[in-house]
Amino acid sequence: MFDSLSEKLQSVFKRLRDRGALTERDVDEALREIRLVLLEADVNFRVVKDFIARLRERAVGQEVLQSLSPAQQVVKIVNEQLVELFGGEAARMATAPKPPTVVMLIGLQGSGKTTSAAKLANMLKKQGRNPLLVAADVKRPAAVEQLQALGSRLGVNVYSGAGKNAVTVCRDSVAGAHSGGHDYVLLDTAGRLHIDEELMAELAEIKSLVRPHEILLVVDAMTGQDAVNVAQEFNEKLDIDGVLLTKLDGDARGGAALSVKAVTGKPIKFVGTSEKMDGLEPFHPDRMASRILGMGDVLSFIEKAEEAIDEEKAKELERKLRQNEFDFEDYLDQLQQMKKMGPLDQLLGMIPGLGGKLKDVQIDEGELRKVEAIIRSMTIEERRTPSILTGSRKRRIALGSGTSPRDINRLLKQFEEAKKMIRTMSGMGEAGRRKAWPFSQGF
Repeated sequence: MFDSLSEKLQSVFKRLRDRGALTERDVDEALREIRLVLLEADVNFRVVKDFIARLRERAVGQEVLQSLSPAQQVVKIVNEQLVELFGGEAARMATAPKPPTVVMLIGLQGSGKTTSAAKLANMLKKQGRNPLLVAADVKRPAAVEQLQALGSRLGVNVYSGAGKNAVTVCRDSVAGAHSGGHDYVLLDTAGRLHIDEELMAELAEIKSLVRPHEILLVVDAMTGQDAVNVAQEFNEKLDIDGVLLTKLDGDARGGAALSVKAVTGKPIKFVGTSEKMDGLEPFHPDRMASRILGMGDVLSFIEKAEEAIDEEKAKELERKLRQNEFDFEDYLDQLQQMKKMGPLDQLLGMIPGLGGKLKDVQIDEGELRKVEAIIRSMTIEERRTPSILTGSRKRRIALGSGTSPRDINRLLKQFEEAKKMIRTMSGMGEAGRRKAWPFSQGF
C-alpha cells in the first residue's frame, strides 16, 4: 500500500542529501514536495496541513540548518512526526480483569469484518487463549455460515443462537462463555452498505446490554478518505476504542492509515496484511513509519522469523552444518519455513536498505514453487544423496514435477553453491552458522 508514498518521500530525501548544506529555502521546497506527496496519497488535507506545520517548526531550526548532516536530521524529524501521526506508541487491546474479555467488531458491510473476527480468533488461539466467535450478523445472507466455516477451519467454537435477534445472540453468548471456558468473546456484528439509524440503534443496544471491553471498528483501507469519514461517524455514535484496518496489502494510496488517528483520535490497533488466516498483525506506528521511509522493520522481521522457525529443527540443522550433512530434505525444510514468514517481497522490504533498491525487482514465487515440486518428486534416497541423480532419474523427476531436466540441473547448481556458502560460514564459527540459516537457499 505504501510503496508509492515511500518511493516519492525517499526521492525528496535523496535530493536533500545531494545538496549537502541546507538553507531555509531548501527545507521549504522539500516540505512543499512532501505536502504534495501526502495529498496524492489521499491523506486528509487538514491532517497534511498540521503535519507540514509541525515539520516546518522543527526543520528550519538550528538543529537542522547548522548540523553536520542536515538531510539526515530532516529524515529523523519526518520519521518522528510520522510516528506521532500514526499514534505514537502501539495501542494494545483491552483485557478484562475477570474473563471473558468481550470484543465487539463493528463496521460497514464488505469491510472484512467477519474474516477479521476469525483472524483475531486465530491470533488469540496462537497465544494460548480460548476465544469464542459469535455470529451476530443475522441480516446478511450466509454471514452465520461463513463464520461457522472459518471457525471450523481454525478449530475455534462459534456461537450462532439460531433464530434469535442480534442483541439476544450477543447477550447469550457472553453468558455462556463462562461455562465454556472461553476467555475472549468476539462479536461479529451486522454491517450495512452505508451508515443508517437502524444499524446504529442495534449496535448501541448491544453495547449498552453487553458492555464490551473493546469496540474495534473494521475499516477497509482501500476506500481511502471514505474510510476516515466512516471511522469518524462510527466514533461519534459509539465511541470506539480502536481501528482494525483491512487490506493493507492492497494497492490503495495509504491515506486512510495516515489520517484515521488524527481525525478520530482513536488508534489503529491491528492491520490486515493478507487474505490468509494468519494475515493479521498488531499495528506498530514506529515500525510502519520506518518502513515508509525506507529504513526497514527489523523487529517485525525477527518476530516473523521466531514465529515461523522451529527451534528443534534449527538445532538439528546446526548439527548438520557442523558435520557437513546438509541435503535436499534440509533445503526443502528451509524453503517451507521461509514461506511461513510471508511473501518474499514484504520480507525483503523489512530489511534496512533493501526495500528501495529492490522496488523494481520482480520476485517470482512461482520459481520457489517449482523448486519445491522438483524436490518433492525425488525419492528419499535422491534427496539425501543428490550425486546419484543420473539422466534417467532427472527425466523421471522432471515428468513428476512438470519441469525440465534443465530446471533440475539449475537447481543442483544452486544447491551446490548454497552448500559452499554454508561451509564457508560454518568456518566462521557460531555467528556464521546462524547467518547461514534460514536464508541460504541460493535464490
